[in-house]
Amino acid sequence: MSSESKTAELLGIGPDSGLEPSIRAFRTTLTLAQKLRHAMDERLREDGLTTQQAALITVVVAAGKPSLAEAAAALGSTHQNVAQIVAALVRKDLLRVEPDPADKRRKLLAATNHNASFWRERDEGDHAAVADWFGDLTPAELNTFCELSDRVLARLSNA
Repeated sequence: MSSESKTAELLGIGPDSGLEPSIRAFRTTLTLAQKLRHAMDERLREDGLTTQQAALITVVVAAGKPSLAEAAAALGSTHQNVAQIVAALVRKDLLRVEPDPADKRRKLLAATNHNASFWRERDEGDHAAVADWFGDLTPAELNTFCELSDRVLARLSNA
């Protein structure tokens, strides 16, 4: 029995599941998230990064110069956890911490020039790997997957 089949059997997920649909969806989503994170961690490991670190960099680049609290909120993580990730990324010269000109007590996160060149070299391969992971889904199915996931995320945000 494959590890995927064993996982499905142990968690009660898969097409033959007898679980209530919402419980099956939760367990399936959790399993998918864990497998995707593991797969990306494996890709990033050679460069000494984790998926969580890459996610923080994504937030910082998208937000411009967020505060630590803003980045933690965007990731759904704690201030302390994000501070540890920031420290690792500063050591790797992928992020820097700057004082907020409007409030010297507040620190802002910024991507470095090294960060930009690092991802330019990686992005094409990483994007191809992600496309491959979702390769059994049609573009319409991917769109539906995203729309349904967005609805669950929105509901959780309002909870």
